Amino acid sequence: MKKLLLSLALTFVVGQVAAQQVEYVGTDAPFASNAIYFVMTDRFVNGDTSNDHRDQGGAHHTFDIPVPGPNGESDNIGYLGGDFKGILDNAAYIRGMGFSAVWITPIVDNPDEAFTGGDPVTWGASLADRGKAGYHGYWGINFYKLDEHLPSKNLDFAQFTHKMRAQGLKTVLDIVANHGSPSFSMPKAQPQFGQIFDKDGKLIADHQNLRPDQLDPVHNPLHRFYHAYDDLAQLSNNDDENPAVLDYFVGAYQQWADQGADAFRIDTISHMSTTFWRQFAERIRAGHPGFFMFGEAFDYSPDDIGQYTWARNGGISVLDFPLRQRIAEVFEHAHSDYARVAERLYLRNGPYQNPYELVTFYDNHDMARLNATDDGFIDANNWLFTARGIPAVYYGSEIGFERGRAEHQGNRNYFGQERIDAAPRSRIYQQLKRIAQLREKMPALQRGLMLPVRIEGDQAVFYRVYQKGDVHQIALVLLNKGDKAAQMSVAPYLQAGKWTPALGGNAVKVGEGGALKAQVAAHDVQVYVLDAAVRRQDLAEQLALLMEERGHPAD
Repeated sequence: MKKLLLSLALTFVVGQVAAQQVEYVGTDAPFASNAIYFVMTDRFVNGDTSNDHRDQGGAHHTFDIPVPGPNGESDNIGYLGGDFKGILDNAAYIRGMGFSAVWITPIVDNPDEAFTGGDPVTWGASLADRGKAGYHGYWGINFYKLDEHLPSKNLDFAQFTHKMRAQGLKTVLDIVANHGSPSFSMPKAQPQFGQIFDKDGKLIADHQNLRPDQLDPVHNPLHRFYHAYDDLAQLSNNDDENPAVLDYFVGAYQQWADQGADAFRIDTISHMSTTFWRQFAERIRAGHPGFFMFGEAFDYSPDDIGQYTWARNGGISVLDFPLRQRIAEVFEHAHSDYARVAERLYLRNGPYQNPYELVTFYDNHDMARLNATDDGFIDANNWLFTARGIPAVYYGSEIGFERGRAEHQGNRNYFGQERIDAAPRSRIYQQLKRIAQLREKMPALQRGLMLPVRIEGDQAVFYRVYQKGDVHQIALVLLNKGDKAAQMSVAPYLQAGKWTPALGGNAVKVGEGGALKAQVAAHDVQVYVLDAAVRRQDLAEQLALLMEERGHPAD
C-alpha cells in the first residue's frame, strides 16, 4: 500500500513539474510586448518654429496649403510644422497612455517645392498630388539625408531616438523603397522631383520628367534605377530587380537603424518582390539581429498578404488589413456580430507565419478614420488591446479626432498642443489608457496564445495564456459592446483557482468543474487573471493545438 501511495505521489509531482515546463506562447518576439502610437510627424505638434521653412518653394510654396471643403471644413497639403521636438515634448503624454513605441512617418529628404503635375487636389480626391508638398515624408529624394523640417538644435535623428528611449519609447521608422517622388507629368521639370541622390549628394537617378514608357535604361544610366512602367500615380517606380537599388536602400536604412530606429514599418511592401524583401531583411538583420519589421500591403485578402510573413520570404510581419476590415465593420455599426471579427483571427493553420506578430489597427493615414461613436472607439480599443496582435493607434484616435475622414477630407489635419492638453477629458482617452496600461502589465495579453470560447453578438469571451520559464499567466477576457450590462458565465476550459479581476472588483474562487460568473458593464471589459501553471487537461490540449498549428502549414 505504501509503495502504491508513493508511486501515485511521484506521478503527481512529475505531472506538476511537466505542466510547469510546457511552454504556451503566442510569440516571443520582444517587440510584441509594445503598443504603437502612430504619428504623422508634420501634423502632430510644432515644437520648433525655426525649422518650418515657411518661405520654401518660391512660386510653388510648401507651407500651409489649405484645401477648402464644405461647411467651412478644411484639409491641408502643405507643411504645418510638426517635428521631432513636438513629439519629444509630448513623450510623457504618449507613454502615459500605455504606449511604448512611436511610429513616425519617413524622415528622409523630400523635394523643396510643391508638385505641379498630376491631378489637382480637391476635397476628398484620391491619388491626386498637384499642389501638394512632401510634408508626409513619402516622396524621398535622398534616403541618407534627414529632411530639414524635422530636426532642431541638438536633436537630430540619433539624438531623438536616444531621448525617446530615455522616456520609455521605442521608435518605429516608416521606410519606403518602392518609390521616390512624383517623377513625371510636370508642365516644366522641377528640381529634385524624380531624382535620387546618394549619401554624398551625387545624383544617381533621374526620371527627367519622362513617362515611364519613355525611359531608356539601356542607354541612360540615370534611368536604370527605375522600372519602365508606372505603378502609383506619378511616383517613380524603383526597380527591385536591380542590385544597385537593393544596395542603396540597405545602406540607407542600415544607417537609420544604426542611429536608433528600433523597428521598421515598410510602405507599399506588396509593390516589390518577396525576393527583394528577403535579401533586404537578411542584410538589415545581419547588423541588427532580430530587427522587427512590418509591411503595408493594402489588401484585405489574407492569402495575398500572408506570404510576406513567411520565413522564406524574409519573415516580415504585416499590418493586419483583413482584420481591420472587420473591425471597422463591427465597431462602426452598433450591434454588429462579433463573429465577423473572429473569422479573421486565423489562430490555427492560417496564412501567416505567426498571427500574434501582426500589427492590428482600425485606421490610418491612407484610409478613412474609424467612423464610430465614442462607445464604438472604446469597444474597438478594448478588443485591440486584449486580442492577438500588436496594437497600433493613429494619432488623435484617443479623442475621436476627424472621425470618418479620409485623406484630403481632414484625415491628416494638424493635431496640436491644445488638443493634447484637453485629451484626458475624453471618455475615449480615459478608457484607452485604462486598457492599454493593463496590456502593458500582462504578458498574457502581449504575447500569450488566444483561445476563443465564444465571440458572437455583442460579447466576446476568450483566454490569453502565456507560460514560459517563471511566468505562468492565464487571462480570461470578457468584452461587452452592448448598450446594457451583461451577465456572463464561463465554464469551458476554466481552471480551478482564485481568479483576480485585473480592472477592479472581487476575486472569484472557482472549484473543479465550476464556472466563473461576472457582470460586465455596457461597452466595457473585464479581465480575470489566474497566475498559475496550466493544469486542466482540456485547456492544455487546446493550447497544445494552438501551439502546434500556430503558423502557416507550408512555411
